[in-house]
Parts: sequence; structure tokens; C-alpha cells
Amino acid sequence: MIAKLSKYKEVSSASIFLSASKSLSNRLLILQALYPVIEIENIASCDDTLVLQKALASQEDTLDVHHAGTAMRFLTAYLAATTRREITLKGSPALQRRPIGPLVAALTQMGALITYADKIGYPPLKIKPATLTGKVRIDASESSQYISALALIGPYLSNGLTLSLEGTITSKPYIDMTLSLLTSIGVEPTFKGSYIRIPPLKKSKKCKITVEADWSSASYFYSLVSLSKNRSVHLCGLKSTSLQGDAALVSMYETLGVSTTILANQTIVLTKNNTPLPPEFKADLMATPDLAQTIAVTCFGLGVACHLTGLHTLKIKETDRLRALANELTELGGKIKITDDTLLLEAHKLSFENIAQDIEIATYQDHRMAMAFAVLAELFCITIQDPMVVTKSYPNFYDDFKKLGIHTNFCESH
Repeated sequence: MIAKLSKYKEVSSASIFLSASKSLSNRLLILQALYPVIEIENIASCDDTLVLQKALASQEDTLDVHHAGTAMRFLTAYLAATTRREITLKGSPALQRRPIGPLVAALTQMGALITYADKIGYPPLKIKPATLTGKVRIDASESSQYISALALIGPYLSNGLTLSLEGTITSKPYIDMTLSLLTSIGVEPTFKGSYIRIPPLKKSKKCKITVEADWSSASYFYSLVSLSKNRSVHLCGLKSTSLQGDAALVSMYETLGVSTTILANQTIVLTKNNTPLPPEFKADLMATPDLAQTIAVTCFGLGVACHLTGLHTLKIKETDRLRALANELTELGGKIKITDDTLLLEAHKLSFENIAQDIEIATYQDHRMAMAFAVLAELFCITIQDPMVVTKSYPNFYDDFKKLGIHTNFCESH
């Protein structure tokens, strides 16, 4: 299937009720499984969260999390600490190419009984019952999800957990998010220097936690407004004092022509401003790597040079996102260079009217590739392969774009 997106009418203003954050939802589901007195409101309805919910409720000996990398990592730690039977944890062929070795090694240090069912360092895994101790070293430079997976089970361990983080800490806001959620259920974690200490918690306080809207999803509307002439978009459900690192969008996109006004009732308004665009946009995305595709495509649409750093984790996402970006932007006429952790897009003056209408953007089974490139419909018709990959994190994506006058025609590929 492909999707052909085009702007069918000019909608200068619209209100969007963003979907709930899957990052917060998935962390809370693990905590709720450990402490059932926790109530969750406004939980995400995306594929990744539904897969995790199903796995946590399952009594089967084999759990399949499909494409959900977060579920794979969080469940590996959760099952290592809690399972009373041997469980095989597997995923899709694409997921089985995503590494999990550092997390398995850390859990093994703690006493976990985990073996690889196929290739060493990668899913599927076989996990047996074990008693875990709570002191471990782990490389913090590869994935913050490894650290969050361990931190979430920390309070459940009889002596709590002490994590020694080695290397440069990547995506730190996601670690801070995890620790903040632990605080909200009565844990008192500390994070000093390269050490995280999480004391044990035998019984959580009864609490109800409402999941806020997803700032990562908000990025596509920032991009759309940036590429527009005079759009105004109300985004509902976002907290200005968010636990999500991607709230850094506010300052980043001010430079790219988008002003953010914070209203009451968790609503923000995005408006196109008249700020002169910089000749080159520079950003270190070490803390917010999920914004890389959105920003790169925005800069391409604006004709602005783009220099992004801190991107080393993109190689182990749903696809090698740096390579995927380079491939698809080059196909559209962009000039882009990548290294293991940087992206450099040259400024250009492309005539979008002359871009071939038969070019199809490959999504590489990556939801963020589809959504990042879909915003180019503001400028010209764009065709997206495997468009429903967006349900991994944002099931209502195309419906919400329709509210802004972006029409999506789904059809079979040639």
C-alpha cells in the first residue's frame, strides 16, 4: 500500500487533540504490573502500547512483541525479575536485528537467567525464573531504554538497585522521565554523576496518573507550521512543564519560524512567525534523537542548511535512520552527508513544482520516516510507502492531518 498526500484546501487554523505519550504509557504499564494499585488514565492506543499490554496480561510461554522495541527491552527486564516459568520473548524479523546484548549482559550480572534463542546479542530470548540482586554497571551511550528497563524493576528488588553508568549518557531526558515516574509512586531515587540509586519499595502508594499528550507527535505539526505561510495550530493535552525531552521543540522551532503560545488547560498554539531563517540550523540531538528526521525534513523543505550531531543511537532504531534519511532526501534532490553520529544537509533552492510525482518515500518499517516526510505535502504532493506504519505510535496521524487540509489517498502500489 502507498499513500498519496496533498493539500486540498487552505486551513489557517485547527485544533488537534494529540494522542497520549507512548513513552509514559509503556513505563507506567510496567510499574502497574509490579504495583497493581497504580491507576493509569489516558493511556496510549498505539501499537507499541497495545502490544505491551497484551504481553503483560498473557499466560502464554511465548510472547511476540512484533515491531515494539520498547516492549522488548522493558519486558526483558520485567520478566527476568518476575517470571515463574520459562518464557520465550520474540519479535518481528526487523526487531530481531535490533541489539539487546548490553541489557541482557547487565541483567545477567544481576543474576538473571537469559539465553539467546538464535543470534547472540539479539532477540529472541529465553528467560527463566531467577532472583536478581541490585548492583550493576552498564554502558549508557547506546540506549537510554536499557537504563530505564533496569530502573523500572529497581524498586521491586529486595535491596533496590544501584546503577553505575559508563560512557556518555544518551537521551538523558528519558531516564529522568523514568525516575520521575518512580517518584510519583513513592520511590525516592537519586541520580548523581554517573550513579543512580533506587531504594526498594515493597508497596506502592495508591495513585492515579494521567498520561499527557505526546510531544514527539507534536513535532510534525511544528514542521507543518514551519513550512506553511500562515498556519495556526492548537495542540491539546501538552504540558509545558513536561517529563518528555522532546518539549525542546519549543526553542528549536522558534529558530525555524514557529512561535509557541502556552494557554490554560494544557493547550499550546503554534503560529508562523516572521523571524528570518538562519543560513544553517545547528542542533545537538544527544538528548532528543527522535526529532532528527522531523528537523532534517523541515530544513529540506525550507531550503535551509542543517547540521545535526549526537545521532549515534539512530543506527539501532526501527531502521538505520541516518542512512534512511540520506537515501530519501537524496531521492528528492537534497545533498546530504552522514557519519556515524552526524548529518549535514546543504542549503538549496529546489523548485518543488518540478519534483517528480512518481517518487515514493520508503519508510523502512519506521513510523517516524512516514510522518516526518508526510509534512512535505504542505509544499508538493508526496507519496509514502507502507503508510500505516504510523500506527506504531500515532494511529490518528492521517485523520489529524486531514483537519489541516492535507488529504491522504490510500491505494495499492504499482
